[in-house]
Amino acid sequence: LPVFAGWVLSYDKPILLVLEDQCHLERAVRYLIRAGYDWIVGYLKGGVEGFYNAGFPTEHMELLTVHQLKAKIDRGEELTILDDRGQDEWDQGHIKGAKHIYVGHIPERMSDIPKDKPVAMFCNVGHRAGLGASILLREGCREVYNVLGSMTAWKAAGYPITTE
Repeated sequence: LPVFAGWVLSYDKPILLVLEDQCHLERAVRYLIRAGYDWIVGYLKGGVEGFYNAGFPTEHMELLTVHQLKAKIDRGEELTILDDRGQDEWDQGHIKGAKHIYVGHIPERMSDIPKDKPVAMFCNVGHRAGLGASILLREGCREVYNVLGSMTAWKAAGYPITTE
């Protein structure tokens, strides 16, 4: 939360926290206030599960394994692979043909990302890719995938990477 809040939150909009366990509430509020986010209007009791159980409408992102991603690449499917890792991670190796935009820069680089074509989000293990995918969905991208395990799983599967 302390690292990612600045990438996705706005100081001029109310914040509703979604926490699986209320014991994390005080710490989350403290982190946000220290970062200058003080318009915290409440929290969702019961977390996401409570939201589901109440019958409210939800959205979700699709998940891909690295094997499914590799199959899409091999079939030549139209797909943007968006790697949102840091520059040093990218330089150590990435999927050939992937586009690199650091997760914190995605909101300001939306014009570089096709909203009407599939995008597979990729990072080191999937956490930042999930955040990046959420940003893309919020910004109107229609078909967004979070690649489970991302680079860690890609390497474990023995799939090729490049440093070019």
